[in-house]
Amino acid sequence: MTHRSPIVLTRYSDHWPGEFEAERGLLASSLGNEGVCIEHIDSTAVPGLSAKPIIDIMLGASSLQIIEAWVSILEGLGYEYMPIHETAIPDRRFFAKPRTRPRHIHLHGVVLGGRFWTEHLAFRNALRSDPLLASSYEALKMSLSEQFADDWESYTCAKGPFIAEVVKKALG
Repeated sequence: MTHRSPIVLTRYSDHWPGEFEAERGLLASSLGNEGVCIEHIDSTAVPGLSAKPIIDIMLGASSLQIIEAWVSILEGLGYEYMPIHETAIPDRRFFAKPRTRPRHIHLHGVVLGGRFWTEHLAFRNALRSDPLLASSYEALKMSLSEQFADDWESYTCAKGPFIAEVVKKALG
C-alpha cells in the first residue's frame, strides 16, 4: 500500500507518555485487564528521541482471534481497523485513530509473547537503555526522512537493517 504524505519527524514531546497512559487506560477499561498487555512502542516511547508525532501502542492478547473479537469495541473507541496491512504483516491486526488523517495513534494487536511482541519490546528497550544507540537511530531516521521525503515504504525498508541488527543483539 503506497502512502504519500510528507515524512515529518518532530522533537521528542514530554506529552507523549501521558498520551499513551490515557489511551492505555481507555483500552484497559474497555477490554478488561485479564490476559491483556498494553505497551508503548517505537520512537515516541523513547525519551529524547525525535519521532513522527503518532503514539504507537502494542496490544497483546493470547491469540489474534481475541484481537479480532475486539474489533467492534475498538471501532467504538474511534479506531479504524485496517486489514489491508495484514498482507505485509499477517501476525498483526492494525488500527489507527482517529479514523481520518491526521492519525494520532497506531494500535498493533498481536499475540502476547509472539515474534512481533518480543522484537518490538527488545528494540524499544535497547534504545531506552543506550543513549548512543538512540542517537544513531535518530540520525538515521533524519537522514532517511530527507532522502525519501514522502515515500514511507522506502523509508521504513531503509530502517530495517539497523532495526534487525539491534534486535539480533538484544535477543542474543
